Parts: sequence; C-alpha cells; structure tokens
Amino acid sequence: MDFEFSDEQMALREAVQRWVERGFPFERRHRLARAGGATREVLRELAELGLAGLQVAEADGGLGLGAVEAMLVMEELGRGLVNAPYAAAALVAPALLAEAHPASQAADLRAAWWPRIADGSALVVPALQEAGARYRLDVCATVATQLGDGWALSGRKSLVPAGDEADAFLVPARVGAHDGAPIGLYLVEREHCQVRGYPTHDGARAAEVAFDGANAQCLSNDARAAIARANDVGIAAACAEGVGAMEALLRLTVDYMNTRKQFGQTLASFQALRHRIADVKMQLELARSMSYFATLQLGEPAAQRARSLSQAKLQLGESMRFVGQQCIQLHGGIGMTDEYAASHYFKRLTMLELAHGDSLHHLGQVSASLQDTAGVFA
Repeated sequence: MDFEFSDEQMALREAVQRWVERGFPFERRHRLARAGGATREVLRELAELGLAGLQVAEADGGLGLGAVEAMLVMEELGRGLVNAPYAAAALVAPALLAEAHPASQAADLRAAWWPRIADGSALVVPALQEAGARYRLDVCATVATQLGDGWALSGRKSLVPAGDEADAFLVPARVGAHDGAPIGLYLVEREHCQVRGYPTHDGARAAEVAFDGANAQCLSNDARAAIARANDVGIAAACAEGVGAMEALLRLTVDYMNTRKQFGQTLASFQALRHRIADVKMQLELARSMSYFATLQLGEPAAQRARSLSQAKLQLGESMRFVGQQCIQLHGGIGMTDEYAASHYFKRLTMLELAHGDSLHHLGQVSASLQDTAGVFA
C-alpha cells in the first residue's frame, strides 16, 4: 500500500504548518488559554485559509477534500496546540449535514448553512453527549416533539465544544418519549437555547446546553447511522491531532535532554533515559500507523468502520497516555509549569484520550465486536 502523500496534500500540510509557525506561536496559545479559551478569531483565520470548508462540497463554497487531507490538517493543528474546535466545526458538523435525509427541508438547511460554515461566518457544532451516557450515542433523553410544520426540543446536552461561541447546534433527539423511538437530528440556533460555557482543562471551551421547548429544524427523523459516522470522523480527527501533539512533545523532550545537564552530563547521555525515549518513539509510531488506519477505514461499511475506529482510538489512547507521562517525567518539575509548552501538550493529550470515548469505552467496543475468529479470519 502506498503511504506517500501527493504534491497537493503536501502543499496543504505546509500551508497549515506555516500558519501555525507564524500565526499561532505558543505565547498566543497560552494567552488565549489564560483568558478563558475563546477562539472564534482563530477559527476565522483558519477559514481565511479555506480550512473551514475543507470537507464542504465545492458547489457549496468549500474545498471538497477528503479524509486524508483532514488528517494532515489535524496533525499540524495538534503539533501547534491550536486550541480551537476545528474538528467539531469543520469536520464533524459537515459530516452530519452531509448525511442528513435528502428531504426538501433538509436540503434547504444545508444550502443555508454550508456556505456560512465554509467561509467561517457561522460556527455550527455538534451537541452529541448527555450526562450519564458514558459515550454511548444510543443513550438520548432529549425529546423532539412535532408542532405543526416545526419541532420543539426539550433536554440537555453536555460538553458541547465551544458551545457559548456557537451560532447553532446539531442535536440528536428522540422522536417520542419512549426509549425505543428513533433518534432524529435537528438544527437549533443558539438564541433558542440556554447555554452555560466554561473553560476546559486544556485551555479550550465547552458548554452545557439546555433546550426547553426550543424551536428546531429537522434534518432527519432517523439519523442514527449519520450520527455514528460523524462520531467516527471525530475519532479519526482526534487520532490525527494526537499524533501531531505527541510528535511535538517528543521533539521538545529530546531538545531538553540534549541541553539539561545532571552530574556534569546531558540527560541524553544516560542510557536508561535513551531507552525510555526509544519506548516513547515506538508508541508514537504505533499511534501514527493506527491513525492512518482510522482515516482509511472511514469509507468502509458501518460495522467494519466502527470496529476499526475503536481499535485505533484504543491504541491512540494508550499511546497518548504513555507518551505524555513519560515526557513529563523526563522533564522533571519544569514539565508541569504553566509557562512551559510541555504541560499544555500533556493536558491536550489527556483530553484527547477522553474525546469520543476513552480507552476503556473503546476496549469494550472492540471486545463486543469480536467473534469466534477474533476478526482475524474470514
């Protein structure tokens, strides 16, 4: 299999890399995090590069690029510690809109919102999780009730990325109050919700969003397959971002070990510490290969895709935890100071390990999907 990137893909990677180096140094990231994590301006700058419309069709004002291009962008944003909800707004939200039921109303909604997403003038984020759901997408207490030609939503969503900066939310809700009712997908503008925002551990923002008879527009009355695929898009994005962050943290750690002296010798001269760096490098490469695997599996049938993405997220979770902990330990006390970049990488890797399901959740998903052959033989 050819893992070489095309010239166009490399040009995209380099463009994002240049923006990160010039427009988003660590000092800016640190300043935004200390101010509460609001990053709407950062998203606007990414939109000026065309990245907000990366996976929006060209006919709707976007670039119409694929999963590999998204992976390259996420790696560079992870390497630069860009604490903006890019994956949620530019990858997961368009995936939800793209797979909505092709009814006339849903088509009109896409036509209205996709160009605004692509040019960065609108921030639309998914609100998928509820308290107590433990990452399960089929646990949904939010209820949609039809009122004439419209819909009203009642319920609550948690950990909505940049929820207090968003213009609208993409919200799963049950079409009826009983547990067996199908889960539909609705677009709710922020003015109809009660939003409570807060900073997250990694210097970004999230929000609790409450719907009390909120006016909603229906994208699909049964969106379970679309929601599952969009969540898998989010998993692949988290994996790619984690690879970029781990690579940057490893480089930072090696540079520190080559300059910091102990007993008259640089830390890099001690064989035991060199062995630990080798273990970190091995975990990084395992993570990279599984991130590629996750991206390439996004186009496969639902059951295979779900199992593959859980396998990838499980490996990435283990790698991110190992790399983060080892690199912080190799730094010593300075690694935990807020003014030093290593601590921010560690926090971001910790959050990514929890995003879209932690390692224990995906271990359960992988175990449940295995059959007598353990997925090895046909």
